[in-house]
Amino acid sequence: MSSQSEQRAGWTRLFPPSDWLVGYRAEWLSFDAIAGITLAAYAIPVSLAYAALAGLPPQVGIYGYMLGGIGYAVLGSSRQLAIGPTSAISLMIASTVGALAGGDAVRYAQIASLAAFAVAVLCFISWLFKLSVLVRLVSDSILVGFKAGAGLTIIVSQLPSLFGVAGGGHNFFERVFQLAGQLGGVNLLIVAIGTAALVLLLLGERLLPGKPVGITIVALSIVVATLLGLPAAGVPVTGKIPEGLPALGLPTFGLLEFDDLFPLAAGCVLLAYIEGVSAARSFAAKHGYNLDARQEFLGLGAANLAAAFGHGYPVAGGLSQSAVNDSAGARTPLALVICSATLALCLLFFTGLLTNLPKAVLAAIVFVAVYRLVDIPALMRMWQVSRLDFYAAAIALVSVLLLGILQGVLLAAIASIFLLLARTSSPNIAFLGRLPGTGRYSDSARHEGVEPLVGVIAFRPEASLLYINAETILGSVLGVLRKSSDIKLVACDLSASPYIDLAGAGMLRDLHDELATRHVAFCIVGAHAQLRDLLRAEGLAEKTDSGLWLRSLDSVLGNDKAN
Repeated sequence: MSSQSEQRAGWTRLFPPSDWLVGYRAEWLSFDAIAGITLAAYAIPVSLAYAALAGLPPQVGIYGYMLGGIGYAVLGSSRQLAIGPTSAISLMIASTVGALAGGDAVRYAQIASLAAFAVAVLCFISWLFKLSVLVRLVSDSILVGFKAGAGLTIIVSQLPSLFGVAGGGHNFFERVFQLAGQLGGVNLLIVAIGTAALVLLLLGERLLPGKPVGITIVALSIVVATLLGLPAAGVPVTGKIPEGLPALGLPTFGLLEFDDLFPLAAGCVLLAYIEGVSAARSFAAKHGYNLDARQEFLGLGAANLAAAFGHGYPVAGGLSQSAVNDSAGARTPLALVICSATLALCLLFFTGLLTNLPKAVLAAIVFVAVYRLVDIPALMRMWQVSRLDFYAAAIALVSVLLLGILQGVLLAAIASIFLLLARTSSPNIAFLGRLPGTGRYSDSARHEGVEPLVGVIAFRPEASLLYINAETILGSVLGVLRKSSDIKLVACDLSASPYIDLAGAGMLRDLHDELATRHVAFCIVGAHAQLRDLLRAEGLAEKTDSGLWLRSLDSVLGNDKAN
């Protein structure tokens, strides 16, 4: 019986609908239906805008929402996460695929679909090898800087459409320079349209949160453009969007070498997984269910596989569209299926209505969708609280502005690893003193009035003892020893060190040997089980009293020894 229940649990994890469909309540259907239709109303203008940002035909963005949502609903573990094109991935496609396509529009679209397929493959591989732990290496501070750089880059990329100029350039600074030189040719009519759309979107966001303001403004702009004949006046519009559903088929293989395709796909996976899981976790906590972070690789992979078969480009879960889905009342991923059905009906019968949609309105939609990525308060807080985190965020921000989204996200990942190593290599080493009137000991540098220990140096490394920080710890202890006189005992408190490697054990052995030449005693206290095993294996049981390893510093030094 237990074996059957375990198999059932495993099947439920691999196919989440088998869990939420069993417990589905009839009253949820109206909530999911309203959420699905509301999400579709949000998705249409945003997907059109993001497809334009990616350099693809507008209907391709709708394909991503329609097919990606169905794929995620089958294998994703979040009940509110909404899947579709995102601003960062769209810009990454635009900045990377253009150089690979060589100006061929057909090849461009084929490479974008192939990238979605490669993302799906990498997601399935990541699920198989449980690589979710590796993605956690990208710190929150790195993400703040990366998002700020991506937001600024995307905003600058949309300014030419808002001003009615050609624009150009490959990175943030080149785009700003090109735009500055073209300001004399600004089209005031296009500026007026874009500004009006921008103001209305911002007002709607503030006054009508969670409402389909975007689709309303899109409809209004189409009516105005048609009645006033704006396309004939030189205002760029989307043009005719092909009716009908996407033709399903395998992506075109052999377009790129592996070393050209892999960085693009890996960057998309990194962005999509981090952003998607972050959003999904917040909604899971809000609604009181468990999110399977590993399963999210399967959900994301299924979404991108569906998008690839529909000739779309990489998709991901995003906080903004998921917030729309949640605030509209979504209870389960059935809302995504209803959204996809609504978008399919629009593709079949209503694409002709979008012909006169001004591109300046799409640029305004992108602007409003991404301006919050530039989180100035978060950067200022890092500057005040942790300069190391601020510098990491600054590296990510500048790398995106200079190198672009793809190179920026990969450099940000590398920066996260180096940030982790930098923190580990310089741990806090607490040199302890006695708290007055007590038998307890605390960090002398952090507490005023701590009484120094006479003839004793007691230190507590507040990190694991690893090859990367062993020399730093040894140098700090010897530095204090050189400044002290009449030291009879050095005590190492390992109670704050959860792990030790061979280099760390070797450092303790070297410290013992150095102290022995000075006729100074050495003891180790507060060592956990794994630490004790390695200390014995390294021969420290013969050099120090292993009977003290389990004891606390208080019991070893005693009140009288501290005076």
